[in-house]
Amino acid sequence: MAENSGFSDEISPTELKNLLDKRAEIQLIDVRQPEEYRFARIPQAKLIPLDQLLDRITELDPNREVVFYCKMGRRSKKAVEMLKAAGYKGKARSLRGGITAWSNEVDPKVSKY
Repeated sequence: MAENSGFSDEISPTELKNLLDKRAEIQLIDVRQPEEYRFARIPQAKLIPLDQLLDRITELDPNREVVFYCKMGRRSKKAVEMLKAAGYKGKARSLRGGITAWSNEVDPKVSKY
């Protein structure tokens, strides 16, 4: 899949919520550690800790957009960079502000810890 020239590597919590509400074929990946995932997560997310991402890259469908998130956005940005460096051909974005921003903007029931 060719990258669009206007395609951003980040997505806002509100944009992600709108896509999920429309049942878009989004792969939502939590790149935090298992203890963080157990504490607070976005319900549709699959856990693939950042340090396992390249070993588990085959679990991602390059024909579906993938959105990574972490606590504040740093690790999820790193995940996008790692995929690009590995030659991943699909769309990949980072949730801007991570689960903290998701809690603030979309779902306050999700703890910010």
